[in-house]
Amino acid sequence: MRLKPEDIVTRFQNAAPDAAHSVKCDLAGEVLRSSGRLRLRVTGWSMLPTVMPGDTLIVERVSGEVSRGEIVLFSRNQRLFAHRVVSTPVDGPGLIITQGDGMPHPDPPVAASELLGKVSRIVRNERCLEPSPKLGVPSRAVAEIVRRSHSAAQIVVGVHGMGAQVAERLGF
Repeated sequence: MRLKPEDIVTRFQNAAPDAAHSVKCDLAGEVLRSSGRLRLRVTGWSMLPTVMPGDTLIVERVSGEVSRGEIVLFSRNQRLFAHRVVSTPVDGPGLIITQGDGMPHPDPPVAASELLGKVSRIVRNERCLEPSPKLGVPSRAVAEIVRRSHSAAQIVVGVHGMGAQVAERLGF
């Protein structure tokens, strides 16, 4: 069966996002290996309220083991994830368990080969924030609500966006 040109274009368009994600993952890993540091703009909502869409993460190469509470960057299935470490192996190196602050369940275990780096800073509205290993009470409450409701996550992102616009207009 011979393919029509429009079928080829459709197949390419459908494959392009996966190819782009694959290239981004490879590039992120290479930048971290060669320079030790990476700036990465966040698009997802899985780390609400700690990390907002539009924030920039400063990621540093992992030298040694990671600790519970740290936010790590890993690559899986041609995608990048920045999630918090919720469990580490008891006896030396091994699989770690991560979970997005705004996600209801932990991720499947992360192997050392998937781990790219750890988040050292979060840049939001030109301010540099150090990620805390523990969520404070207000953030835990927001995270719990976001885990249970996609609508609540949309509201949190919307309110954050409005606050950023107001701050920009006021010159903050």
